[in-house]
Amino acid sequence: MEEKGGEDGKKGRRKWRSPMVVRPQPTTLVRLCHSRQQQQQQYGFCCQRCQASYPALLPLPLPLPPPLLLHLPSNPVVHSGNGTRTRRHVQEGRVAVLPLPQAELIINNLLAALEVKRAAAINGGASKDCQTKPVASPQAMPIAPRPDPGGVEGLEVSLLANHFLVQFDSKQRIFHYDVDITPRPSKDIARMIKRKLVQENSDALSGALPVFDGRKNLYSPVEFQDDRLEFFISLPIPMTKTLPNRDDVYDVFETSKLKSKLFRVNIRLASKISSEGLEKYLREEKDGIPLPQDYLHALDVVLRERPAESCISVGRSLYSSSMGGVKDIGGGAVGLRGFFQSLRPTKQGLSLNVDFSLMAFHESIGIIPYLQKRCDFLRDLSQRKTRGLARDEKKEVEKALKNIRVFVSHRETTQRYRIYSLTDEVTENLKFRDRDGKDLMLVDYFKDQYNLDIQYKNLPCLQISRNKPCYLPMELCVVCEGQKFLGKLSDEQTAKILKMGCQKPAERKDTINGVMRAEVGPLSGLYAGEFKLHVSREMTKLCGRVLQPPKLKLGDGGNVRDITPNRYDRQWNLLDSHVAEGSKIKRWALISFGGNLEQRSCIPRFINQLSTRCEQLGILLNKSTMISPLFEHIHVLNNVSVLEDKLRKIHEATSNNLQLLICVMEKKHRGYADLKRIAETGIGVVSQCCLYSNLSRLSSQFLSNMALKINAKLGGCNVALYNTLSRQIPRIFMEDEPVIFMGADVTHPHPLDDFSPSVAAVVGSMNWPAANKYISRMRSQTHREEIIEELEEMVVELLEDFYLAVHRLPNKIIFFRDGVSETQFNKVLKEELQAIQAACSRFSAYKPSITFAVVQKRHHTRLFLNDNKNGSSNHFSDENIPPGTVVDTVGIDTGNELSWLLCSNSYSFRPCSSSFSSYSPIPCSFDACCSGTRNLPVSGHLCHVSLSYADASSLEGTLASDHFRLGDSLFLQTTFDCMDSTYSISGEDDPITAGLLGMNCGALSFVTTRRFSYYISDRDSVGILLLGSASLPFSVAMNYTPLIKMSLPLPYFEWVVYSVQL
Repeated sequence: MEEKGGEDGKKGRRKWRSPMVVRPQPTTLVRLCHSRQQQQQQYGFCCQRCQASYPALLPLPLPLPPPLLLHLPSNPVVHSGNGTRTRRHVQEGRVAVLPLPQAELIINNLLAALEVKRAAAINGGASKDCQTKPVASPQAMPIAPRPDPGGVEGLEVSLLANHFLVQFDSKQRIFHYDVDITPRPSKDIARMIKRKLVQENSDALSGALPVFDGRKNLYSPVEFQDDRLEFFISLPIPMTKTLPNRDDVYDVFETSKLKSKLFRVNIRLASKISSEGLEKYLREEKDGIPLPQDYLHALDVVLRERPAESCISVGRSLYSSSMGGVKDIGGGAVGLRGFFQSLRPTKQGLSLNVDFSLMAFHESIGIIPYLQKRCDFLRDLSQRKTRGLARDEKKEVEKALKNIRVFVSHRETTQRYRIYSLTDEVTENLKFRDRDGKDLMLVDYFKDQYNLDIQYKNLPCLQISRNKPCYLPMELCVVCEGQKFLGKLSDEQTAKILKMGCQKPAERKDTINGVMRAEVGPLSGLYAGEFKLHVSREMTKLCGRVLQPPKLKLGDGGNVRDITPNRYDRQWNLLDSHVAEGSKIKRWALISFGGNLEQRSCIPRFINQLSTRCEQLGILLNKSTMISPLFEHIHVLNNVSVLEDKLRKIHEATSNNLQLLICVMEKKHRGYADLKRIAETGIGVVSQCCLYSNLSRLSSQFLSNMALKINAKLGGCNVALYNTLSRQIPRIFMEDEPVIFMGADVTHPHPLDDFSPSVAAVVGSMNWPAANKYISRMRSQTHREEIIEELEEMVVELLEDFYLAVHRLPNKIIFFRDGVSETQFNKVLKEELQAIQAACSRFSAYKPSITFAVVQKRHHTRLFLNDNKNGSSNHFSDENIPPGTVVDTVGIDTGNELSWLLCSNSYSFRPCSSSFSSYSPIPCSFDACCSGTRNLPVSGHLCHVSLSYADASSLEGTLASDHFRLGDSLFLQTTFDCMDSTYSISGEDDPITAGLLGMNCGALSFVTTRRFSYYISDRDSVGILLLGSASLPFSVAMNYTPLIKMSLPLPYFEWVVYSVQL
């Protein structure tokens, strides 16, 4: 029987596999294991086989079991399918082969099973024991109901959710009309046509106030006079005209006049929608009743009608300059504030979900000034009008402009064009054929027709047609307003737009409540009342619980062997501690890409200090590489074939037995993705990359972070749960009933990429009861296909590996699925759950229980602490909800499915805003970070800072810039370290050294640069920074402690160390 995942099952799929090859049978247990490894290395795509200690798919990783001894039982589970195995990389010491008294019997049983399997594959059939069981055809599956009213553990907390209850009239029918407008207008023009049509034809519309989605759907609360209506609407459309600025670049706008345009509007009754289906769904009168999308969509259009008339609509969000203005974020982009709104069915009834939103848009300016802002190499384009574009520059420009809509500035028009590409020829060489068949030069045409001299003749033109030549000079085109920014935001742009949305929880709550009262909000206008909708202006009240953090286990070799994070620390530090299980890396190599002589000279010191730091953390890293470090030019990363050849030569020079390859790069490079793909999926070696900027002055924090990454990738475990799951939750998990945790996601290419395949990945835990070591399986599949096409074979492979590690198949499969929208729930449940069941059926008499959980992170439900009516506050002083908050009671869910909300992480620290509002975090791309923090690691898009003290305490935070007032009027702009988290070996919540200046002689310390850092407590509303002496009205006198220079060298400190005289 051919499985659904066969090669002919779906088109457009890429698979890494080879045909089955008949091999000599192994006759001993050792040869059997070796033959398995050889088979694994032959089949196409190389996935990492080492049991990497990734964060478990449960809240926290778990402790490790004793060393794994692989015993092959006398009655092995036989996989009946003929699926191939992906290639994997086996780490030394992962499998221990012991002499068994029944070795021959075990081998004979295994060989017999393999022979039956091969015969079944050749004969097209299967034996009685290995027969693949048929699977039922796809059908709708009900979602698991809620088994109980919710949990009871944890401290209760009163919450507010940004959901507003919506009441509708059960007797109100909605009449759905299909609208056809010719000539076809844009969405904005279509809304203008609808408004004028309603104003001028009230009688024909029975006096109704209908709503329109801007495309084809019109909804009315009453029925029109006729089922078919036709109107002719003459609409005055403003004509935009651009004027040249002082550089003869068109970016100054004016509205010259109105031009009338005639549209024909045909309206036809499509359906009459009743609320009966929605009422039954909300009351759960019948199990499995489908959600009436038509009525719900109509009500959603009603609540969006007024905001859509004056806001820019992007998906379910609406943006307007009236909500905070337009902010230039650089690179040809501007930031706009707005709000998200969505109508959702809940157990309490309909609910309107409203949230604050941010979006980057293309700046509406001329193409020439747009390119000057977008591309660094064109910043002087207005001064060098004769310059052309090199090949790589042209590709960059074409990528930046593709799919942007523009209008022309040399004539008055309402027409808009989409940029598809750039012309191969420059403007002065372009010709086109007129209506008489004559060839005209493009520059001559614009001179004769519009009296325009093209200035940028050596630039290509914009191609605005997909199928035929249609050219526009760049200097005559202007970017249309209201277009979502299509490219990837730079670090600087990301920092600026994040600053726009930097709000305290109370401020965000006020913003959401303000949207409900705003003139452009969902409740503005008369539409809601016309359809008899009443929307509450109060947020939904909920009751949550705060779960306590579990106790964590560290390595036995350190002084600190266990720790329980509290809600103030929200993190832990490995100072004076060992990792839970350290890996052993004996065979590794290093390659460098770019870097000058001074930077390359840091490599020996880096190798020595990294191995030393690994040893301090309980990780064994050989102090010398297998081969001397190799130094290559940065341009090698541009050539995939050359890069692959270099990496393969390194692997061959180490006898194809390399465990780790460290790659040091001069700067961030787009070839990083190729390097990782070739190393880890083509060659089969773990890689770890870093930048020279972090090697010039090595810090303990950077070395620790790198050591932890390496340990996790090479099969170690950094931290584990002190008690296993079977001990913590005995009513669900039992130690003698193994459970496998799986996680799956699909990664899609860039929105502008129309061809590259999507990549599906599934990981599975390979140990029990620790369940903290995972291996992965990956496949490429059809472009932008969200359903995992080869899930069945991937699950089969993970179950086989689990059996080899635990010696039995799991009793339970807990499957976490990421990246699924609500509209895809039923499809995923029907197809992917069936694929998991089909994978299980390929094992004899195997029917485990399966829990399929969809994880959604990009939702718009926001929870806020709710102060009690009597004026007393919650148990928690922070404005944010504490980490560990869970909401699993009926409230804002549908009640038809088992769902819950969990806040698993802590919030990011942000300083209090002031009227001066000059605080700004510094991105990693800025010079202050690149040059001033050579010894400090980076985190995300912002420059990360860490300071350590001689007493083993430490501070971490973000490099920032702000203005400080000195005296009465002088403002001083200063770069400083804004510290937000602390660690002290004493274990206290507030380390006594938290307020000290940075004294570790790093590039940002007080000793080296006279810059300063200070700590702002997240529990104190006011802090004081005092430079020098002053007469202050304190009840307690302040003592000043002088600094002394220490002669004794300390670990992780360079040059000179200062301390205090106690």
